[in-house]
Amino acid sequence: MPLYTRDELVARLVRAGELEVSGEHPEEVDSYFDTERFRFHGPDGFESDYAGLSAYFASLRDAFDDRSIRRGIVVVEGDLIACQTWIEGTFVRPFTQSPVGLLQPNGARIVMDLINIFRMDDRGRLLEEFVRTDNRSILRQLGATEA
Repeated sequence: MPLYTRDELVARLVRAGELEVSGEHPEEVDSYFDTERFRFHGPDGFESDYAGLSAYFASLRDAFDDRSIRRGIVVVEGDLIACQTWIEGTFVRPFTQSPVGLLQPNGARIVMDLINIFRMDDRGRLLEEFVRTDNRSILRQLGATEA
């Protein structure tokens, strides 16, 4: 018998994202992840573990004010959850973990439009995440100059 229903898994995923973006309740955030085995697979071959993902969200919180996260279409199949995600914020301080490294703020409202696929373990924790996004759009919004 599954530990969590489909709706409970989705609620856990949504809550984990909200807490990562807000920075609130770090001990609760940890409970949504298999912190030892978690793996992140991002655009352009970027790979990370849970500590790296946490560091990325810390840099996001440091760089952006008025942050929010929204989920769109969510599809659940077995231990996989796929969804649309939008992370927004106002770029007011240096962003150390942009797709091209350190960028200086431009004061713009930034919208990161993502497609995520999450794999959950048998205890309802995030075990793996695959992300696809248009880095060119994000970099344009961040004010990065084109190569």
